[in-house]
Amino acid sequence: MNSETKTCQNCKKEFTIEPEDFDFYERIQVPPPTWCPDCRLMRKMTWRNERSLYQRNCDLTGKRVLSIFAPDSKVTVYDRDVWWSDQWDPLASGRPYDFKETFFSQFRSLLERAPMPAIFNAQSENCEYTNHGGRSKDCYLVFGAWMNERVMYANKTWMSKDSLDVLSSSYVELSYEVITGMKLYRMFFSENSDSCNDSYFLYNCKGCSNCFGCSNLRNKSYCIWNEQCSPEEYVQKLKEFDLGSHEGLKRIKRDFNDLKLQTIRKFAFLVNAPDSTGDNLTNVKNCKSCFDLFDNAKDCKYTTNGGVIMSDIYDSYGPGEHVDLSYEVMDSGLNASRLINGIVVWGGKNVLYSYNCHGCNDCFGCIGLRNKQYCILNKQYSKEEYEELTPRIIDQMNTMPYVDQRGRTYGYGEFFPPELSPFAYNETIAQEYFPLTKDETMGRGYRWKDPNIKEYQVTIRSEDLPDNIKDVTDSIVNEVVGCEHAGRCLHQCVGAFKIVPQELQFYKRMNLPLPRLCPNCRHYERLKKRNPMKLWHRSCMCDRKNHFHGDSHCTVEFETSYAPDRPEIVYCESCYNSEIA
Repeated sequence: MNSETKTCQNCKKEFTIEPEDFDFYERIQVPPPTWCPDCRLMRKMTWRNERSLYQRNCDLTGKRVLSIFAPDSKVTVYDRDVWWSDQWDPLASGRPYDFKETFFSQFRSLLERAPMPAIFNAQSENCEYTNHGGRSKDCYLVFGAWMNERVMYANKTWMSKDSLDVLSSSYVELSYEVITGMKLYRMFFSENSDSCNDSYFLYNCKGCSNCFGCSNLRNKSYCIWNEQCSPEEYVQKLKEFDLGSHEGLKRIKRDFNDLKLQTIRKFAFLVNAPDSTGDNLTNVKNCKSCFDLFDNAKDCKYTTNGGVIMSDIYDSYGPGEHVDLSYEVMDSGLNASRLINGIVVWGGKNVLYSYNCHGCNDCFGCIGLRNKQYCILNKQYSKEEYEELTPRIIDQMNTMPYVDQRGRTYGYGEFFPPELSPFAYNETIAQEYFPLTKDETMGRGYRWKDPNIKEYQVTIRSEDLPDNIKDVTDSIVNEVVGCEHAGRCLHQCVGAFKIVPQELQFYKRMNLPLPRLCPNCRHYERLKKRNPMKLWHRSCMCDRKNHFHGDSHCTVEFETSYAPDRPEIVYCESCYNSEIA
């Protein structure tokens, strides 16, 4: 079969379906998509709220709980521990399938009846303010993370301890403002660096210790701004930087940004990733247009933020741990196979169009089931009934597709319509990766949620905070600090924040000034420092004469997440390795 060019139903731009894509769709028996890859990713993200938290009551016990589902979302919410208990019957919300109504309309009705856990947080202790994570202890405002202890204000962080403001990193300890790193100890304000310790402001460094303001170093110690120092000189200059000062730190950040712009970059961070394209891929094979995958992922496409022995996954966000042959899933996997259009579906096989189901097999359009089989819209059927009904439903989804307010149609194979999500667009991670204003959001047919009226009173403005941490008293924990953005950004700004005692202890111990932005705005500032999950075709920018291309300009081409209009200096792998020892 040849490649085919289609026009995206959502953005109206053209996209290409390759022969291997058609082979995959045939294997899982779904029609080709009608939305382009970017719009498909955005559509899934409208169903994932990580950071917007609300106080509401458990609909079974009346207990006050913290929830990702707003009180006006029409979703039935149970306390997390109650939801996992035997106090209720998940099948009680089931209804017979109505062939006179579209599937997606019936699914949305079920979403209002079937109880959901207030928050997705499993096997954790003292982690009430965390979501989409698990196996953690004593964490606060940590999202999309796993197996952490005493971590605060982090996202996509794994197996880390005693660290704050971390993004997309693992095995991090006693560190602050780390973005995309691994095996780091006492690291501060660093990006894309691995196996480093006791350092500040490193970019793409490996195996370094006691370094400051450096880029592209390998196995170095006692360097400042990429120049070698003696240990004594290093200690003295570090004192002169006065890292406890907010204003001093701002000047260093500007210098560090200048250094990064002058730094040559490899077109992508690919480690042991044969036949793969994308960025931040480690130990993967034949993964195309993928991002943030690791540990034995293979034969995947348009998939991000996943890993650990997974294969044949298309168009998914957060899949992993022994999952295969799955399509358009969000936060799903764990010894699973053939999951199609699912959200938080863990374990099982042949689970289609389901949300928050665990250990289920052969289920279609279900919500909140555990260890069930042959269920449709949470109603139990026999094996024979299930196998007779599902083809009829699939046929009906195509002959009676759901049509949203913008006229976009959703037949079998399409992911859930954004307008049916229990979350407004700006409550979800779609706003993080595809930011829109309120008018843009509503103009594209998505919902927008205005911030709730805050009951707090700001007691100190960010500009009135002490400049240096040495001048901060313990009474700061009693203040309500106004965020520097004051809600004027598109960053889910909460307007104000508090410094909690554990956080203050960390700043004092590490000699770091108080932050001026709320946790959400700090998170968005970190996101800006990562490349988008999108690829452009470019050529190497190297024209050095001592490389393999001789006296001529390098002509190697590649797929990179650096857009052509960006100022960074982007090299192919060979030219980059020729410069970086």
